[in-house]
Amino acid sequence: MTKVLIGDTLSPAAVEIFTARGIETDIKTGLSKDELIAEIPAYDGLVVRSACKPDADVIAAATNLKVIGRAGIGVDNIDIKAATAKGVVVMNTPFGNAVTTAEHAIAMMFAAARQIPAANTGTQAGDWPKKAYMGTEVSYKTLGLIGCGNIGARVAERAKGLCMKVLAYDPFLTEERALELGVEKAEEIDTLLKRADFITLHTPLTEQTRNILSKEALAKTKPGVIIVNCARGGLVDEAAVREGLESGHIGAAAFDVFSSEPAKENVLFGAPNFVATPHLGAATTEAQENVALQVAEQMSDYLLTGAVTNALNMPSITADEAPRVRPFAVLAEKLGLFAGQISDFGFEEVVIEYEGEVSELNRKPVTAAALAGLLRASRGDVNMVSAPAILTDMGVKLSETKTEDSPVYDSLIRIKVKVKKTENEAEAGWRSLAGTLIAGQPRIVEVKGMALEGDFAPTV
Repeated sequence: MTKVLIGDTLSPAAVEIFTARGIETDIKTGLSKDELIAEIPAYDGLVVRSACKPDADVIAAATNLKVIGRAGIGVDNIDIKAATAKGVVVMNTPFGNAVTTAEHAIAMMFAAARQIPAANTGTQAGDWPKKAYMGTEVSYKTLGLIGCGNIGARVAERAKGLCMKVLAYDPFLTEERALELGVEKAEEIDTLLKRADFITLHTPLTEQTRNILSKEALAKTKPGVIIVNCARGGLVDEAAVREGLESGHIGAAAFDVFSSEPAKENVLFGAPNFVATPHLGAATTEAQENVALQVAEQMSDYLLTGAVTNALNMPSITADEAPRVRPFAVLAEKLGLFAGQISDFGFEEVVIEYEGEVSELNRKPVTAAALAGLLRASRGDVNMVSAPAILTDMGVKLSETKTEDSPVYDSLIRIKVKVKKTENEAEAGWRSLAGTLIAGQPRIVEVKGMALEGDFAPTV
């Protein structure tokens, strides 16, 4: 029976979904790393939030693991590279808590702008220091968004409802999408830094975005700027923010996330005009229910049908697409394995050609299957998840072509492999073969340009 380990606290609704779909679940929260390593070999799936950390060591021990599901957005606690190399799909639920996180960012902006936490503390201490807590309006001010994706777009919508002008810096934001949201696109981050009265971050933590608000970047901001971070710790140089708060260049800051969590200590704690919450961006009843339901459905779909939704290291394939795509993925994998076997001397380039009806399908999982077969001939344990990354690491060039017409068959897949040069020049050059589906079964119909028709051998 398929088994899933729930490694963090999760809504009981998720367990109900797994059970209804015939998947056994065990709830074991708070496991140490060693305990998780001991437990994980028995499971096909692992559900986490932010506390459970499946790192490279845990994944290496996961001999049966097929999928890790993150009930939420951030995946800093998951070693995606190790999971990919192991052939484990990593999924998250980017839409389940988007509204909740956007609302928290707006709340933090107001808290900082009106000094609400400090005013609350002073009032309850018996003071009545009205003049000490002078705030600033948000209406008709410029809000700078660093990141305008799923959550950032929702923040923009709410900010416009507050009569704010929204300026967005996001390399992936198109002019059309900016127009649809009613925001101005900043081509350079310096434009945003110089013009924004408020800056809020909504981007993942990557090597490119780490300390995107560095000391140098913060020096370019307007005097009195208010900074909100409800995205990921590490996006902002926290020590530089403290310096800015103490000098008065930064008017206020409100952070829900920190470079190290749980943040028992932080350089920002105790700074003037600083507001902190303990990573509450997704902490609403509705959000936790949504992400739990979504992760359970997504993982069940993958484990039972092969459908892939919101995967971070594998092409997505819907439940409707899966029955149509799967036979072609099987064919492509067989072709790839055959191609690998006739490319004994290694290869430096791969071309996959799609003709006919298959060219109009979701081809990404089919290509991944072809690469898995191709690499398995020489590298053993490779699957659709790990194959594209391995090919990239090998420095092998990959290209695809497609044409809606197929002269002979309804659909045809051709794999061409360029074999490296050796001392024997005759061994170098291109190898090619093609296959199709006949009565739903994979058939090989061409080898090195010569037409033929036959079954694949049982071991191919």
